Amino acid sequence: MMNTDTFTLINSQTGNLAFKVFSFNDNMHFDHIQRLNYYSLIWIKKGNGVAKADFSEYNFTQNSLFAFSPYQPFMFQTDEQMEGVVLNFHPDFFCIHKHQQEVACNGVLFNNIYNPPFVLINENASNTFKMLLEQIIDEMQKPALAQYELLVSYLKIILITASRLKAEQQTEIQINPEENKEPFILQNLKNYIETHFKTKHSASDYANLLNVSANALAKITKTHFNKTLTDLISERIIIEAKRELYLTNKAVKEIAYELGYTDEYYFSRFFKKNADISPQAYRDTVGFGRAMV
Repeated sequence: MMNTDTFTLINSQTGNLAFKVFSFNDNMHFDHIQRLNYYSLIWIKKGNGVAKADFSEYNFTQNSLFAFSPYQPFMFQTDEQMEGVVLNFHPDFFCIHKHQQEVACNGVLFNNIYNPPFVLINENASNTFKMLLEQIIDEMQKPALAQYELLVSYLKIILITASRLKAEQQTEIQINPEENKEPFILQNLKNYIETHFKTKHSASDYANLLNVSANALAKITKTHFNKTLTDLISERIIIEAKRELYLTNKAVKEIAYELGYTDEYYFSRFFKKNADISPQAYRDTVGFGRAMV
């Protein structure tokens, strides 16, 4: 791939990548596990295969847009040539958590532990993305006054467009009366995880809350979410831990305690096992964006 297909902005204060757009027409970029300290939007324009993300595998086709959070592990496996575009942005450039009300993509595109990490791109969205990417590349080649503000505006439109599309597609799946309809018990499970993940960490805790056997709950969870219940609970805890590490100046010990871990070192091992990086290293590399008062 030629360098002319890559456009990068570096944060002058930290030396870290801030914003990057590049095209790819091979499989080498993603044929091994990626754990990046920034967000990634990967639009696969050509190619089919299997995506591995977190604890699950997903079949994908062309015109899929994947959305990955910092240090979320992923890779693609395919026997054919892939082509597409990647847009990377660091939380210091644009923080999903801080701008949640503006773009509403957190929990839809990113950090949704129940749905696959991609959305299918229709023709309208494809045209929108092509136009925006052209404008982004043009702006990165000819930087001018308020470049950051303009690039963030383009990024927001991409995120909002993709989030709306994914929300529509999820609604269609839920309305569709086929076998993929989510059982009522799993809606209750999601509510319970959201309510109790800071205090209840084991699969048996949730089986007791739902008054079902642990084996029955494990089977139905794996069938519908393609993950074990333990995986879901762990992912939810890690998402909250990452949010606290980025948005606050709380000590790791304090964050651990708030998430139900009295032993800071046990929590740090748990975090590293799931994020492949220590809590402090996560804070050091992803950044430290204390919420504005």
